Formats: sequence, structure tokens, C-alpha cells
Amino acid sequence: MSGGTGTADKRGATIYDVARMAGVSHQTVSRYLAGKGGLRPRNRERVEAALKELNYRRSHIARSLATSRTYRLAALGYELSGTGPGKMMQGASEVARAAGYSLDIISLDPVSDSELSDALDLLGNRDIEGVLATAPTEALDRALKGLTTDAPVVVVRDADLPERPYADGVDPLGVHALVQHLTTLGHRRIAHLGGPPAWVAARQRIDAYEHAMHAAGLEPLPVVATGDWSAQSGYAAAPEVLAPGGITAVVAANDRMALGLMLWLHEQGIAIPRDVSVVGYDDVPEAAFFHPPLTTVHLDFQAIGAAAMRSLITMIEQPDVDARPRFPSPELVLRASSGPPPQ
Repeated sequence: MSGGTGTADKRGATIYDVARMAGVSHQTVSRYLAGKGGLRPRNRERVEAALKELNYRRSHIARSLATSRTYRLAALGYELSGTGPGKMMQGASEVARAAGYSLDIISLDPVSDSELSDALDLLGNRDIEGVLATAPTEALDRALKGLTTDAPVVVVRDADLPERPYADGVDPLGVHALVQHLTTLGHRRIAHLGGPPAWVAARQRIDAYEHAMHAAGLEPLPVVATGDWSAQSGYAAAPEVLAPGGITAVVAANDRMALGLMLWLHEQGIAIPRDVSVVGYDDVPEAAFFHPPLTTVHLDFQAIGAAAMRSLITMIEQPDVDARPRFPSPELVLRASSGPPPQ
């Protein structure tokens, strides 16, 4: 489909331009943009093609005047410079923009009560239609449950953590897959380098490690060291993690701590994986370029953010529809940092 007018290009396409190009009525275009059903598949295809051809952008001002809506959403995020949280917000933002909403992203420290209070006050002073929030700590989760707003709220407490982590013997965390991979290789003395205790994900991954060890007929080792998710904390915790002796594999709660642990092992002349296998969690882009490349669990953070945002928009536009988000499952990624234990 080609065409379009110079006038439309200069002033921005209207629904009348879209209707003219698609060969449908402007009411049909309006129904499509409003997300209403009842359109014939052929008409829907023609409208979508015309919208793309004309690079149509909906006017928030015009829509607000016509519908008394703001089409504004807010998102509460943390550590947005990190790969996972940043990708999650990217996915959410792309879905919001495609649906015609603006998204205000508010970054905060999840363990800072003052920052959290300021952020919640800020939300209360904005005319928003929905809130997407991540709640990595119980304190933040409690605060969000107490948030007073008439707008729908979607809370991603930890995208890889369902409410019943071991229902039907299934481990959706991926930690079970890591431990099973190591035990299949022959490892029996497997340590866990935990994340910060205040974080729900860190505690759940410890639980998953212990559950997986018991499922393999092995006694889990006490978690004697934890970090703050950073590579530096993994490096600092490494001597304590290996202190019990006879450790042939370490499951780190995230990739960055695994990287710090691996550097310490290299400096001690301990070969990976010949002497000790190391596995991580998250599959950050750099994981494939560690020395050696890191065996880990992949989480599609961008897809997680997109799923959460689609759920929020459904709650706003179709309140009678089941809007529970469907997150992608973690996937085990095998690389060279894991191998059989030393003989």
C-alpha cells in the first residue's frame, strides 16, 4: 500500500487520512484505536497497514479532551542502570507507547523508606490511569499494598517467582535446573552464594537451592556468605564460600556475583571448571564473554516488562477480563564454566 498526501505528512496524519487510505469509514478507524472488537479481519489489516504507512501518532491532548482520560501511566523501578531492571522498563515502555499511553518512570532505592515515601506521594499528585511497580523487597511490597489510588496497580514482586514455587514438583525459578545440571555432572559438594537477605528473590533462591539439593538426595550446605548483587561483593564473599572445604561447584544468586567469585578463583590459581564449577543467574549480556563463559539461567526481562504492561492496560481498558500477566519461563543456558568435578 502506498500513497499518502504531502499535507498529511506536514500536519500529521488524522484518522480521516487513515480511513481514506484504508478504504474504510473513520468510525471504523476510531473503533480500532479504541481497542473495540467487531472489525472484519480484512478491515483490521487495512487499518493497521494505513496506520503504519502514514506513521500515525495519536494525539494525547485530543483524546483527553474527547474522553476525559489522561492516558498517563507511572512505573516504579529500581537500579535502572542494571541490565535486568532497565530491560524490564524498556519492555513496559514499548508496550505503553504502542497502545497510545505516556509512561512516567520513577526510579527509587527499594530499601530507602524516604525515597519510597516521596515516590508514593509523587504518584498521589499525578493524574495517572495506572501504576506498574516492581517490589523486590517485602518493605516495598507492603508499602505498595497500602497505596491509596483508584487506578489499577500491577506489582511485579519478582518476575521469576510465582506464589507457589514448588507446586506439582515444578521449579519455575531455574535454580533447580542449575543444581540438577551440576549433580548430573557428578558434583556433591555444591555451595550457594546468596544475594542480599532483604530481597525476596535472594531468599527464594536459597529455598530453591535447598529444595533442589534435597531432591537430589544431597544435604544442602549452610549459606555462609551473601552479597549485594554486585561483582565486588561476589569477590569479597568468595573466601567464605569456599571455606568449608571440598567445594566442587558454586551456584551464585546472580551473574555479577558469579563474575566476582570467578576473578577471586583465578587469582588463587583455581581453574574453572577443572577445579571448581561456577554457575550464575540472569544471563546478563556479558555472561557469554566471561572467562570462561558462564553457565546461567536466562530471564527475558524485556518480555517480563512487556507482559506486566499489557496486563495493566487490560485492567484499564477491559476491567472484566482476566488480566493476570503471563511471564516467560527461565531457561538454562549451558556454557564452559561448568564441568565434571575433579577426580
